[in-house]
Amino acid sequence: MSIPLELVRDNARRVLDRAREAAVRSGRSGDAVTVVAASKTNGRDAIRAAYEGGIRTFGENRVQELTEKRAQGAYEDAGIQLLGRLQKNKVKYVAGQVELIHSVDSPELMEAISKRALSLGRVQDILIEVNIAAEEQKGGVPPERLEEILARAGENPGIRVAGLMTIPPAAAEKRENFSFFENMARLFVDMATKKYDNVIMQIMSMGMSRDFEDAILAGATLVRVGTAIFGPRDYGRTEDK
Repeated sequence: MSIPLELVRDNARRVLDRAREAAVRSGRSGDAVTVVAASKTNGRDAIRAAYEGGIRTFGENRVQELTEKRAQGAYEDAGIQLLGRLQKNKVKYVAGQVELIHSVDSPELMEAISKRALSLGRVQDILIEVNIAAEEQKGGVPPERLEEILARAGENPGIRVAGLMTIPPAAAEKRENFSFFENMARLFVDMATKKYDNVIMQIMSMGMSRDFEDAILAGATLVRVGTAIFGPRDYGRTEDK
């Protein structure tokens, strides 16, 4: 069940305030962290309410949902990112059309994104997903293979690796989650000291509604927040496509 639009606006303001406070506590400026509103299953009105609350970047998990909402003007004057896993047969709908593609974890997907972006005369920013907890059921590059895939970025002039992203285990305890964030932060810093073509290492995306403040304290520069802004998702509103 969707929550009132007034509450969405208030939630957006509170989340932004919490993110700023956490950034300051981490020793950085209050604007050092980007809050991406994960708007999966939420319609245009809810997205516009979050915009009125100060959110300036939105992320969708599904290509079709992103395409439909963009046609409705849901993201007007805001940035759009693709958060979910991207199948190669849907690359043509998003490469060169969004500011950032998360969850890239294979050379084949990098190549497909690069080719499509180049055909549009653009360079597409992407994040490499790292499977920081080595979960068998989850996508992402194992930490020990990260250098291998970053080295492949130079073969694809149509992409730029802007950084890394990870999602720790959903069942992890708060203290355990923080250790995953710290491990990711160390990996990010290590990779930032190395030189790879088409890699700039500016974004570290980790943390969601239940743990984004901890992620910021560990060094995240981007957090993906859904339910803390929009309330519990109503999966009856949109088809899972």
